[in-house]
Amino acid sequence: MVRREAPTSGKPGDKAIITAAGEVKGWVGGGCTRGIVIKEAMAAIQERSPRLVRIQNDTNTAEQSGVKNYKMTCMSGGSVEVYIEPLAPVSEIKIFGRSHIAKALCEVGHSAGFRISVISDLADDIMFPDAATVTPLSEYEPEHTPHDFVVVCTQGEDDEKSMAAALKTEPRYVGFVASRKKANSVLMYLKREGVPHEQLASVKTPAGLDLNAKTPSEVAISILAQIIQEKRSGKETSTTVSAEEERELNDELYINPVCKIPVQKSTAKHVLEYKNEKVYFCCDGCKESFEKEPAAYIN
Repeated sequence: MVRREAPTSGKPGDKAIITAAGEVKGWVGGGCTRGIVIKEAMAAIQERSPRLVRIQNDTNTAEQSGVKNYKMTCMSGGSVEVYIEPLAPVSEIKIFGRSHIAKALCEVGHSAGFRISVISDLADDIMFPDAATVTPLSEYEPEHTPHDFVVVCTQGEDDEKSMAAALKTEPRYVGFVASRKKANSVLMYLKREGVPHEQLASVKTPAGLDLNAKTPSEVAISILAQIIQEKRSGKETSTTVSAEEERELNDELYINPVCKIPVQKSTAKHVLEYKNEKVYFCCDGCKESFEKEPAAYIN
C-alpha cells in the first residue's frame, strides 16, 4: 500500500504476497480493498504487468495508463492506493549435453543472470561449476516448464534421446546445436517416433543468431543472444493456474453481488442466506444494500 486517506484499515507500507491461485500472505487492508487487490493481483500475474490500484469514493478520475480505478463501496469511506508488481521466477536455461559449447553457454548464461541446469549422463559439478543442478539424462524426468529456455548441445551423445526429453518440457525456446543435415536426421527420427510436427517445427537449428561465430564461446554468445531476443520479445507465455488450484479458488472466492468484487468466503464480513444460497459480503454497505432489494442483485 502506497497511500491512504482515513478511515481505512490499511496503512502505507503494508505488504502482501498473493499467489496465482489467490492465496494471500500479508496485509493490504480488509473488506472491499482485499477483494479488489486479490482480483488485480491475479490479473497482474496472468498478464505479467504491474499496476496501481486506486480505490476511492470519487470515480470521476481521468483514466491513466497502468492505473485501475475502483469505487470504494465500504460505508466507512476513505481511499487507498496499492501498487501491484508481478514477480516472475528467475529465467532458466536447460542445457542438454557436456560439449565445449555447453560449457561455454553455462558460463555466459550464468553471467547474464539465468539459472542454469545441465542434463547429461557424462557431466558433473566440476565440469559445470556455474550450474545450479547437474542431472544424469537417465534420471531426468521432464516437467512442463513453458517459461524455460532449452538448448541441446549433445553433439553426437544421445542426440535423439536428449531432444525428445527437451521437447517434452514444452519450453518457450528450444535450440539444437547441429548442422542442418544432422538436425534433419534427428528431427525426422523423432517424427517417426510420434513427436508432433508443431513441436519439431519450433526447434531453432542451427541454434543462435547468425553472427558468423566460430569458437565455442562465440557460438554460446550467439545462442544466448537469441534467447535474450526471445525473452524480450513480449511473447511471454501466461502463468496458468492448475486445474486443482482453479477448483480450490472457485470454491473459496465468491463474487459479491453488490460491488462485483471477489470475496474470500473464509474471511467474508457478512454471510446471508437468500433462496437457499449463501451470499457473502465484504462490508456493511454491500450487505445493507442487498437486504433492501435482494432481487435487484440476484435473479
